[in-house]
Amino acid sequence: MNNQSYEQIISSIDTRKPAPENEPFRQYYFIERARRRLAEISERAGRPLTFNVVTFGCQMNARDSEKLRGILEEIGYRKVETEDADLVLYNTCTVRENANTRVYGRLGKLHSYKKKNPHMMIGLCGCMMQEDHVVTKLKESYRFVNLIFGTHNIYKAAELISEALDHPDRMIIDIRQSSDRMMEQLPVDRKYPFKSGVNIMYGCNNFCSYCIVPYVRGREKSREPIEIIQEIEGLVADGVREVMLLGQNVNSYGKTLENPVSFARLLEQVVQIDGLDRVRFMTSHPKDLSDELIEVMAKYPKICRHLHLPLQSGSTKILKDMNRRYTKESYLALVDRIRAAIPDISLTTDIIVGYPGETEDDFLETLDVVEKVRYDSAFTFIYSRRSGTPAASMEDQVPEDVVKDRFDRLLALVQKTGREQTSRFTGQDKDVLVEQVNEQDESLVTGRMDNNIVVHFPGDGSLIGKIVTVHLDECHGFYYMGHRIETV
Repeated sequence: MNNQSYEQIISSIDTRKPAPENEPFRQYYFIERARRRLAEISERAGRPLTFNVVTFGCQMNARDSEKLRGILEEIGYRKVETEDADLVLYNTCTVRENANTRVYGRLGKLHSYKKKNPHMMIGLCGCMMQEDHVVTKLKESYRFVNLIFGTHNIYKAAELISEALDHPDRMIIDIRQSSDRMMEQLPVDRKYPFKSGVNIMYGCNNFCSYCIVPYVRGREKSREPIEIIQEIEGLVADGVREVMLLGQNVNSYGKTLENPVSFARLLEQVVQIDGLDRVRFMTSHPKDLSDELIEVMAKYPKICRHLHLPLQSGSTKILKDMNRRYTKESYLALVDRIRAAIPDISLTTDIIVGYPGETEDDFLETLDVVEKVRYDSAFTFIYSRRSGTPAASMEDQVPEDVVKDRFDRLLALVQKTGREQTSRFTGQDKDVLVEQVNEQDESLVTGRMDNNIVVHFPGDGSLIGKIVTVHLDECHGFYYMGHRIETV
């Protein structure tokens, strides 16, 4: 929905009347209602009230936070980067147990801020809130928290914030175990004006034995292609040049639609959008990555030459225990097909070390895959028990010292092969989308090639959001130093 139509709707709202039932108009109603309430509070405080949204976790959480920031700005809060704001909202992740511990630890600091600020409110949302024991603990031990909601009703943020503003002494809790709503037509504050994430589906049906996501994000639901295309067209009209299509497993997109559409076919529609220069996507599950998708990726230059393909383990035995539903051999065969079709593609991955029952031979199978695939980079994780998952009850846990030794060996190999892979572009000219002025050296700008590798080169802020040609002078491990090539 464009800004003009949004303003037309807001101007027609009468908050003296009951809230409409239809979404997203109901949320526009509460945005306006909260805006008026916040104006009253700000007048009494003698200053504008501020907010800070803190994001934990994945790109989908980051996209949700953009929506939360957009809603809060429309309500009238002013964005700040510190956590002593008048409204602090933690958008939580619960993939790993220590993520929950981090949130509890930081709440103590927020409580000290709140004791000094009578206008401060604290909110918690996201995946962690979908766990019953978390909400119980918050109700018992963190009564100073004002607002708690989960992943299935992010779209209700305006309504819940309006209620919290009216009742600052209550703990407002709104958790749903599932929802058919996929609400996207709400205000958004993008981190970058020239690129954006786009949710194409929600939830996950895979139930990997170590993963909590299906339990907190729910079952897979795909958005209709026409809705996705219209959203991207609106983003392009607003200056976006690159989109990232987001889903827990984008390769299974479309299976839940009344008229099923494959992810490959959706991609073909997206790349036809005029003015859109780059298309990325994540995450891909190896068991669902089709030859049709490989063919489409090879065919269209707009699709970035980068694929994140989580391995998790190189041992077929461990993969079976993880319920990943592919083997070491089928994974390597898939990589061979991808590289045959797209020779210059950059591959990245996720790997877990120390999964229950992992032997030294299993671990060596993982190292063998890393040697054979030669990833550009890898996210490596030490397995930790995640309550609520099947793996948490497995008794054959690997000793901590063994896990650390394996992790260090894996990390050394990943860094070695990654540096070698990244350096293969040295001396070439590549297109780079400039993202920002370099944080360490203001004479440089920083951007990414379409394979997601970072490049630093001399320039200024006028280049941000532009795609420029850069000669790659030197590879420094996992990034390049270069200089701009002027084109006619």
